[in-house]
Amino acid sequence: MIDLHYWTTPNGHKITMFLEETGLAYRITPVNIGKGEQFTPEFLAISPNNRIPAIVDEDPQGGGAAISVFESGAILLYLAEKTGKFIPSDIRARVDVLQWLFWQMGGLGPMAGQNHHFGTYAPEKIPYAIDRYRNETNRLYGVLNKRLADRPFIAGEYSIADMASYPWVVPHERQGQKLEDFPHLKRWFETIRERPATKRAYDKAAAINTAPNINPDSAKILFGQTATNLGGTR
Repeated sequence: MIDLHYWTTPNGHKITMFLEETGLAYRITPVNIGKGEQFTPEFLAISPNNRIPAIVDEDPQGGGAAISVFESGAILLYLAEKTGKFIPSDIRARVDVLQWLFWQMGGLGPMAGQNHHFGTYAPEKIPYAIDRYRNETNRLYGVLNKRLADRPFIAGEYSIADMASYPWVVPHERQGQKLEDFPHLKRWFETIRERPATKRAYDKAAAINTAPNINPDSAKILFGQTATNLGGTR
């Protein structure tokens, strides 16, 4: 059984997409990040960076004590290796998947996240910051579009690289991007959107978080962290 500590963010969706694709038994423990539930001692014990998602695998390979994993990319890699699915065994194909997984973790996710923050949530709208992250998101969409020009998925076959990237493209309108400008990415996006496992994952998200808008109180929790307050070392 996989215990998934989860909230309805792009990084959370990555993991439910994988679990729904593979049919691994799992249960969701919602962690409402707008209410500060990511700072409970129980959650920090498995995710010291106070970020969702995190998992606890109660039945790891080889038996023994449960294994906890935080960081969405690490979780995808752990689950892929556990199941032998959505990551190739061939070294060249495997490297292809891993480099694009890291591309998402280090590029598309952080840049799109800052795009969301300065364009939607920041109390002061700073044109330079908005343009900076909108343009960088646009560049990254272009990189992905070019990559997909001659293959159905990022590394050829559907993999954890696709599951990592797709949720960060779902809010493309909020990011100031038009999928029509990226025809190969658009085809890829629509293909993944129609997968039954993707639909199930997003249906679960809608049932868990029925009021996804951020209010002033939740904004203070989400965006006001330092080492000495809610995100600190308590």
